[in-house]
Amino acid sequence: MIDEASGPLEHKFCQGKSCLTVTNGTRIEGYASVFEKTDQGGDVVARGAYSRSLQDMARTRRTVKMLWQHDPAQPIGVWDEVREDERGLYVSGRLLSEIARAREAAALIEAGAIDGLSIGYRTRKSVRDGRGRRLLSELDLWEVSLVTFPMHIDARVDAMGDRPDTTTLHELAAAIEDARRMLASH
Repeated sequence: MIDEASGPLEHKFCQGKSCLTVTNGTRIEGYASVFEKTDQGGDVVARGAYSRSLQDMARTRRTVKMLWQHDPAQPIGVWDEVREDERGLYVSGRLLSEIARAREAAALIEAGAIDGLSIGYRTRKSVRDGRGRRLLSELDLWEVSLVTFPMHIDARVDAMGDRPDTTTLHELAAAIEDARRMLASH
């Protein structure tokens, strides 16, 4: 097992249907990381990988930051809840409507231009398996960002708010996605 706590801050992107939902234009919830699935970078996050980090944060009253595209100069909201469950790392928070970039993020999510979540972390413990994958067993979580290009297929913006035109946009997006899948399978 490798202890890499002093290594560089890494980013793990995640996207996928039903992983991130935005309601009322500001409320965000979903999964920033999913356990036991190989991501596009060949990493697998083990169940419990965030446990120590979340406990340390609670003890020291430190919070996970909500950033725009991993830019520490662009906080766009707050995560009110960050926890592990049987599926992965669940996050719930709110975009701050007083922040211009947060309003832009909400508009981009609604339009479908932004649909991903990504975590910023340091690897504390990991091992390589015989298939070239890195199994991440302990991570030090720093931030969860809204991003354009997520790494993991299971953490993506799924819905945008309760605005009157949102349903139409989501129905159109779903129809386009269904058509894309149909064409790809033929």
